[in-house]
Amino acid sequence: MAISAHLARLRSAIGHELIQLPSVSVIVVDEDGRVLLVSHAGNRDGWAVPGGAVDIGESPAQAAVREIREELGVQLSQPRLLDVLGGPDYEVTYPNGDRVAYVTAVYQAAISDGTPVPDHEEISDLDWFTPRQLPEVDLNRFARAVLRATGHLDTGRQ
Repeated sequence: MAISAHLARLRSAIGHELIQLPSVSVIVVDEDGRVLLVSHAGNRDGWAVPGGAVDIGESPAQAAVREIREELGVQLSQPRLLDVLGGPDYEVTYPNGDRVAYVTAVYQAAISDGTPVPDHEEISDLDWFTPRQLPEVDLNRFARAVLRATGHLDTGRQ
């Protein structure tokens, strides 16, 4: 996981303590209504919604566009804000022990230019899933919570 210089400075002062950070989650939907999910490099906790931290001086919408460009090499159409979420389902402990409570601005967007390809630094794999497939997909807790909260995942299923 690449971290910003700002976050690296914070971590040098507080170690692995729980911190709250602003982030974005981007539900990328294609013309057939399929949702793009990613697998994080070195992380085997299930499929995820792409996204990441909001950098200092950046709006959440700008972060959404940047994260998708960096991780998947595509340009998004105008992202539409769906929700802002936080709470226990959005807390993450990384393999190095860093603990983060994310407050995530969730956007939905389509790809306006390019074909998504994993960057192989943060993202190792990607795939498209139909709404009917999503309840059976091995989603990480964060992605499951985002997709449920935004109505992309049937809440009647575990």
